[in-house]
Amino acid sequence: DLNPEIYNRVVPIIKTCHVIITDKQLIHIRERHPDISETVMERLAEIIQEPDYIIATEKLYTANVLKRIECNGKSYQLVLRDPDGFQNSIITFMSVNEKRYQQYLRNRRILYKRE
Repeated sequence: DLNPEIYNRVVPIIKTCHVIITDKQLIHIRERHPDISETVMERLAEIIQEPDYIIATEKLYTANVLKRIECNGKSYQLVLRDPDGFQNSIITFMSVNEKRYQQYLRNRRILYKRE
């Protein structure tokens, strides 16, 4: 589940706190981002519940969730969408190098920053 106090910056009215990931999206992540280990995949709930940053995107009801994972020092980006009338869905999940991570922080609107 996501914390509505954090994610209401993306969608003002959150209809459900549940987050789903479909089999299709799991296949997409495994095929397109093979560097994502099962150990990191098991931490998706932590990333959603305790993001470091939530960055605005150009798509409505969609946000990039950024998180550094302590187990390997890498940074990760999770794309989360809350389409009107549907459950919150993980669209994709990938590692992000430090240069890209910093570009997001410089060039995109930050909706949430963990204190």
